[in-house]
Amino acid sequence: MIARAGVRALSTSASLASQVGKRGISVQSILHGSPQAKQEGDTQIQQHSRLVARGKYVHGIEIHKVKPSEVESYKKAAEDYYATIKDDPELHVKLTGSWEVVVGAQDTFFHILEYEHYSGYDKTIAKLRGNANYMEAYGKMIPYLNARESQLCQEFAVLPTAPPHSEGGIFELRKYQLKPGTLLEWEHAWRKGIEARRQFVAPVGAWFSQVGRLHQVYHMWQYPDLQTRKETREKAWQLEGWSETVTKTSEFSKFMDSYILEPLPYSPLK
Repeated sequence: MIARAGVRALSTSASLASQVGKRGISVQSILHGSPQAKQEGDTQIQQHSRLVARGKYVHGIEIHKVKPSEVESYKKAAEDYYATIKDDPELHVKLTGSWEVVVGAQDTFFHILEYEHYSGYDKTIAKLRGNANYMEAYGKMIPYLNARESQLCQEFAVLPTAPPHSEGGIFELRKYQLKPGTLLEWEHAWRKGIEARRQFVAPVGAWFSQVGRLHQVYHMWQYPDLQTRKETREKAWQLEGWSETVTKTSEFSKFMDSYILEPLPYSPLK
């Protein structure tokens, strides 16, 4: 989180507003999706992040790849840092959760933070950099890392992030590298099929990247164990709409990853 995120130019809101005026389309229809605009293929109006995002928060996804011999030392340093910032009322950030990968990329840890939009991110980073105690705590993690990566994401409106809870079990984080330009179609396919999954398990959250590695989508689920995960997925396949969703997901994706995670003791989601 301390490292500077890359910046990519975005089309201006003034340009979007101009198109709204010319076509007589309401801002509300743009924010929540307009079939007419989609049919017309107006790329400025179909600014994908505005169409599919909830828009209330920005989520930072931080990925730490730890030296295998230093995992336990890293866990202690990470708790000292993340557990402290989540309890600081002066920061404009909440810790959604912290997890360790147990199946997938070994010795890898995911931390997801929730900021009060981009202004909250800017204010939080400024406060952290101006606080010697936080800088020292973050610095104590660095010697244990092989690599680190961060992204700024927004959550999908159809899959808002779950509030803190303690239900036990495991988490599955699925990551998709989408083909550029397919985010809207991906969200549409998931919007149609997600109700099939909701009948058996509630999603923890879903996010798409806006800064960092682009065209990536994440979604997270929680299960009591791997056997329940298997049975839940098999049940969903029996319902109308889910097989089509999976097919579309494959068409829009360049590659996919699945990680089984265990929450760390201080994680608000566990």
